[in-house]
Amino acid sequence: MTDHTPLQQYPAPQAAPPRNGVGTAGFVLGLVGLVFSPIPFVGVVAWPLVVLGLILSAVGVARVRAGKATNKGLSIAGVVVSILGLVVSILWVVVIGKAISDVNDQATQHHTVVYEVTGDAPSATVVYSTFDQHTILIDTEPSVPVPWTKTVEATGFLEGAQFAATTGPDGGSITCKVVVDGKQTKTATASGPAAVASCTGF
Repeated sequence: MTDHTPLQQYPAPQAAPPRNGVGTAGFVLGLVGLVFSPIPFVGVVAWPLVVLGLILSAVGVARVRAGKATNKGLSIAGVVVSILGLVVSILWVVVIGKAISDVNDQATQHHTVVYEVTGDAPSATVVYSTFDQHTILIDTEPSVPVPWTKTVEATGFLEGAQFAATTGPDGGSITCKVVVDGKQTKTATASGPAAVASCTGF
């Protein structure tokens, strides 16, 4: 009599779905793009990286949902970092665009500059800036009676403009004041012989 030992049946192992190489690539591209996006000028490189990273990560998520791949978490992380990188890149474009617009506006903006010298000094020597288009010129008027005022017109930037008043040998006190477009921007006072009141840097 033959003794037959029954064979145990084991279910065949299911083939594991392939790892999600597309989702991984999307995560890597999105992460690199996010790192580059806040860096001025270099951030231009981030645009294609985050866009491609977003596309690949989205494809990776779709493959996971279809049961064709694993690592769903990495694919979702790729979507998140790609979107963050894209947002930062867009913000940089807005900020840089506004800065360029502001510079252009300032370069063409018209200003009215009023120089004033007051005080009890009988006279003062005045040095002040005038403006020829985008060029700053320096004018000097010696021994002008106090009080003294001068209005000049300017277009563009006022950086580098100068204004100062110096008392004569008889001394006394003087105050210089600069008014730009109706707003006082600088004032200074000095007293004594050859004393200088400087309102430069307005």
